[in-house]
Order: sequence, then structure tokens, then C-alpha cells
Amino acid sequence: MLTSCLSFVSLYGSFLRRSLTASGLSSQSIDVDSHTTIHFWGPKPSSSPANSPSENNDRRKPSLLLIHGFGPHGVWQWRQQVSFLAPNFDVYIPDLVFFGESTTKSSERSEIFQANAIAKLMEKLGVKKYSVVGTSYGGFVAYRLAEMWPERVEKVVIASSGVNMRPCDNGELLKRANVEKIEELMLPETAGQLRTLMRLAAYNFNRVYMPDFFLNDFIDKLYCENRKEKLELLKGLALGHHDMPKISPLQQEVLIIWGDQDNIFLLDMAKELKEMLGKNATLKVMKKASHVPQIEQAKNFNKILYDFLCVSSYNRN
Repeated sequence: MLTSCLSFVSLYGSFLRRSLTASGLSSQSIDVDSHTTIHFWGPKPSSSPANSPSENNDRRKPSLLLIHGFGPHGVWQWRQQVSFLAPNFDVYIPDLVFFGESTTKSSERSEIFQANAIAKLMEKLGVKKYSVVGTSYGGFVAYRLAEMWPERVEKVVIASSGVNMRPCDNGELLKRANVEKIEELMLPETAGQLRTLMRLAAYNFNRVYMPDFFLNDFIDKLYCENRKEKLELLKGLALGHHDMPKISPLQQEVLIIWGDQDNIFLLDMAKELKEMLGKNATLKVMKKASHVPQIEQAKNFNKILYDFLCVSSYNRN
């Protein structure tokens, strides 16, 4: 009964909202078309590019999209990046469709559909140029954005995202998790299933004990909503169904960030992805980090990210 009186997730959610507000962002929703509504955190409307006088264009901060992965929606995954980056960038954190408050009546479920929705959002906001950072599932969306709209997307960061995965990679992941179906891992319904996901996703998780009521609070507040639609999203990925991944090199400068202990997408996938994305791609491997380096090692992650975004030609190795 404790969780009915005291919810850590609800309390922390309130802290996240205050933190983003303190960074100059506000919660907003826009109908991007007749079927889809996207909720996002972004610059307050009075200071957004769409409302800025044209004569002040040269003083605008560059725009930056942060796209979350599967699981908790954007503000949970990017808080430490927002407070660091907001002084120098106009930061936008959308909820992907069926996460947070973003919804659609469309039956489409692919990452291409998600990318289209985000592109429409930025167009509605009057943001013509932006860089994009995507983690895990968000990396699939970021890749599609850069591929389909090279004239809009300036730089690309793909973090912990196996956009080059094959069917066999999915099978190996199920073996590591000791589950039969992907939804048992990515859409946990029990404390035990969530422990398995966190063990694979976080480098030091096994050193911290979390009681069942705590994990069940996470499941209740962050995983139960739109479960059916989220499962459809997993099955609707256009990438990942072929033994030869259909990955084309990108025109933009691309930074790949990966934890050396990632047990969701193994490091070998990052090395292969770098070759597939071509001469404009750079790989940075973070030591003692797993699938969420932006949370586990936020300070180091932020420095790598800032250096890439703010230097015209990144030092490749």
C-alpha cells in the first residue's frame, strides 16, 4: 500500500518538470497533422525561432533535437543533457508517438512514421535547421530524419542504437535476457522483468538493490500506458528485418557514442555501423558504460556531445 501513498516516480517526475522549466523550456503540444499530436519540451514560444524577428536570425542559438529511446519518455532520459546544453542551444525534447502525451489515430508504426511526425513538428515550429541526437530506439528515428531530410538535419548523433541490427542480433539479445519474446524485455510487466532490462542496460545495476514496490512503481507509471501500441512499434520497425542491413551512408557529420559494456546492442555493432555510415562517421567508446551512457556518465557524455556539436570538423579516429 505504500506506493498508493508515496510514488517516487511521481515525485521525480515533478522534479524533472521543474528542472526543465528552470532551463527555460516549457511543455507544449502541437497537432502536426489531422491524425497526430506531438507533445514536447522546447523553448518558450516567445523566444522560439518561429517567433523571433528576422533581423535577429544571426543571434539565434542553434537548434538541437534530443530523441529518447524505448521506455521512459524524453525528459527522463535527457535531463542531464538539457541543463548542460540549454544555455547554448534551443533544445527540443519530443515525446515519440505513444510515449508520454504524443498520440496518433494513424495505423502506421514504423520509425519512418516517427521521423515524419518529428519533421512535421519542427516545420510547424518554424525550425528549418537542426542537429539531432537519438538514443537506442531514438537512434533509429534520428537516422531516418537525417536520411530523409539532409537539407534540414545538420549533425547527427547516434547513441547506443543498433540501427544495423539483424534478426540474429535480436535472437542473441533474447538469449542474454533469458526471455522468449522481445516484449518481456522491452515492455516489462513484473519487477523481475524490469530487473533483467536494467541489468542489461546499466553497468552498475547489480550493485544496487531495488525493492519490488519501487520497480512496480516504475512499471505502473512508465511502462503500462499504450502497451499494445508500443508492442506494435517494436514489431513495426522497418530496420532490422534483413540479414544484410539496409544502411546508407549519411551526408551529415555523424557521431556514434557507445558504452563498452552495452549488453543491449554489443560494441561490435557500433564498429560495423561506423563503416556502414561512411567517411563522415566517428565512433567514441565510453569505458565502464552500458546502454545509457548519457545517464551513467553524464559529464563525460555531455563533453563528447558538446565538442562534436560545436566544432565544425570533428577529430576522427
